[in-house]
Amino acid sequence: MKSPRLVTLRPNGQLTLPADIRASAHADTGDVFVAEVEDDAIVLRPKKLVDAAQAYFWTDEWQAGEREASDDIAHGRVKTSRSAAALIADLQKVRAKRR
Repeated sequence: MKSPRLVTLRPNGQLTLPADIRASAHADTGDVFVAEVEDDAIVLRPKKLVDAAQAYFWTDEWQAGEREASDDIAHGRVKTSRSAAALIADLQKVRAKRR
């Protein structure tokens, strides 16, 4: 870790983080941070925001399905179809076997 750097609090509560600190933290213009006081320190943590239209993808249920799908792919438990009609025919066969 590099040595601590001095920054100055300016009007409107603004701080400028030195370029080397921004680079080390992979911080870029427009990034959002959570600011907290811990003991006698101000701590900034990066916060990734998700568009509301994409929030479903990050639910526990969806992520569990993603892990299951990745596992199925990794273990060859997948099948490809040459067309939509072939896919539907295969699905109908599976459905018929389950009855």
